[in-house]
Amino acid sequence: MAIVGRLKSYLDKNGVDYHILYHQRVYTAQEVAAAQHVSGKELAKVVMIKVGSEPAMMVLPASFMVDMDKLKKLFHGKRVKLAREEEFQGLFPDCEIGAMPPFGNLYELEVYVDTVLAEQSHIVFQAGSHVETIKMAYKDFVNLVQPHVVDFATYR
Repeated sequence: MAIVGRLKSYLDKNGVDYHILYHQRVYTAQEVAAAQHVSGKELAKVVMIKVGSEPAMMVLPASFMVDMDKLKKLFHGKRVKLAREEEFQGLFPDCEIGAMPPFGNLYELEVYVDTVLAEQSHIVFQAGSHVETIKMAYKDFVNLVQPHVVDFATYR
C-alpha cells in the first residue's frame, strides 16, 4: 500500500517538505521507531479515544502512553475511553488499521498533540501503512493540522 493519497496530495498542495521512509512490516510504534532509527520521542503515534460517543485523535510520542486521569481532566469529567479498532477503522478507509497518519483534520476529527511531542523539531509518523512513514518538520505539521497542544501523556 502506498502513502495515503489524500495525505500526499495535502502535503504537496501545501508545499510542505517531507520525506517518505520505508521499513520492514512492523505493527507497534516502538517497532516503527526502531526500524526507522529514531527516538521514541520523535515518532508520533496515534491513539484513538472516544469522548462520550465522539471519536478524537490523540498524537503522542511512541515512548509515552495516554494518561486516562489527565484525559478526564482535559475533557472536564466527560466519559473518556480508549477506542477499540472496530469503533474507528471505518473512519480511515484508505489506511491499514493501526497505521493512521496524525492528520485527523483530513478525516474530520479533532486532533490533540501531547506537549512532549510539540518539543520536537521533526516528527516521523506512519503514512497509512505498516511499511511507510513520513518525516517532516513539526512546525509544518502544526500549520496544517492546527491541533490542540495539551498535556495528556505519561512516560512508560
